[in-house]
Amino acid sequence: MSISQLCSNRLLLATLAFAGSALLASAHGQAVSLSGMHGSKAVLIVDGSAPKVLAPGESFKGVRLMSVQGDSAVFEIAGQRHTLRVGDSPVSVGEAIRTATGVRIVLSPDSDGHFVTQGQVNSKAVQFMVDTGATTIGLGVSDANRIGLKYQDGQRVQVATANGNVPGWRVKLSTVRVGDIEVREVDAIVTPLSMPFVLLGNSFLSRFQMTRTNEQMVLERRY
Repeated sequence: MSISQLCSNRLLLATLAFAGSALLASAHGQAVSLSGMHGSKAVLIVDGSAPKVLAPGESFKGVRLMSVQGDSAVFEIAGQRHTLRVGDSPVSVGEAIRTATGVRIVLSPDSDGHFVTQGQVNSKAVQFMVDTGATTIGLGVSDANRIGLKYQDGQRVQVATANGNVPGWRVKLSTVRVGDIEVREVDAIVTPLSMPFVLLGNSFLSRFQMTRTNEQMVLERRY
């Protein structure tokens, strides 16, 4: 099994570089929209609230206005910066949104361009990072142990890395949840690599129609 079956070399290096840094928590259940501008201030709506006028540096319901320019504004939400323009669709960070056609997940990139969100594996909390180059979900042994995953009962495999082959285990996850969306019976690989994230690979992503809109990643469930 090549490393591309777990994650791309680029993303693996980026993942390891995060090892000493704090993880960003996603803001679940929070929809943010820019309804207008008032001079150098922005008019903000959070979770359907009444419009709130903010000056740069001010916060409302955990959303901080960083700067304004023309008809756009930069906000910081749960440690992540987002640029909104008047009339744009609401930003929803790590949230499952029910629509007329099904259910979708809307993710926004962090400051490094990675799509990071909280979720659950087998009903235990994990921190996901989307990896479209990964064949399956990828977990490090530390996360697998923390959530009580009996990976040693899985199929033994060899995973090729820059430092040679390392042992791994192919397992089936009972449930994987992001927001309100839960997918059952999802393939995963557990390795002894040090990984600050659980890589959200194509064994989960392939269950969705994926699109990119205004720098956001939208995953809409296939039925």
